[in-house]
Amino acid sequence: MMTNIPQIPLVDWIDILVEWLKNNAQWFFNPINNFLGTFVNFLSNMLISISPIIFIIVFVGISIYLTKKIWGLSIFILLGLLLIWNLDYWEETMLTLSLILTSSIISILIGIPLGIWMSKNNTVKGIVTPILDLMQTMPAFVYLIPAVSFFGIGMVPGIIASVIFAMPPVVRLTNLGIRQVPRELIEAADSFGSTGRQKLFKVQLPLAKTTIMQGINQTIMLALSMVVIASMIGAEGLGTEVYRAITRNNAGQGFAAGLSIVILAIMLDRLIQAGNKKSQ
Repeated sequence: MMTNIPQIPLVDWIDILVEWLKNNAQWFFNPINNFLGTFVNFLSNMLISISPIIFIIVFVGISIYLTKKIWGLSIFILLGLLLIWNLDYWEETMLTLSLILTSSIISILIGIPLGIWMSKNNTVKGIVTPILDLMQTMPAFVYLIPAVSFFGIGMVPGIIASVIFAMPPVVRLTNLGIRQVPRELIEAADSFGSTGRQKLFKVQLPLAKTTIMQGINQTIMLALSMVVIASMIGAEGLGTEVYRAITRNNAGQGFAAGLSIVILAIMLDRLIQAGNKKSQ
């Protein structure tokens, strides 16, 4: 036992920091809260206002366009979305989709530039990599505590927690994809007098696109995996139905809501993969 060694007051330090931020940094958190709240409400209301039939037809059409096949993915999307509609989870699915899209967009807008910066600067890579390790290994429930402290209850803290949880893959794979571009191509671009911006947008990013898209795909899937956890802090959607089923020990409701999440996850995953293949 380490009885003679004083305990590091880490718990007290974190509590003091969180309390100080709550009292002195609302000028920073309030605009974020208002903006994200407005955006996710607009997106969710727009998705809910779309007729389920039109929504299903559009996504089936997108799958046929991307895969060039009438069978397979398009049939799965058709039957899957009809099942969600029949189970009366359509509105919850649209709320979940708005949460996923919002958190994924934020993760991508932050993650890709950060990944590019990491690929260009080894010092930045050395600093950011341990932070990404922390973000990926920290239990997801821990993110809910500061999210609620700074942003209250609702969709916004769920988005913030989802962003923190889901962003690392797109950062890592953007960095990896750019670093894997053959040096010969970089030297060829330099020999033709290309600027740094030209090399990035005309050589490195196009060649790294497949790897970056894999990161985007993983980010979206991780954001989707947060919906149940985010429901614990008031983020509405399918996760709320799963959480209610858990608290009431209702296996049927939990399975139906969970199946809806699975359908949504597979649909998004396959559409992203199909879009990536088509763009190659």
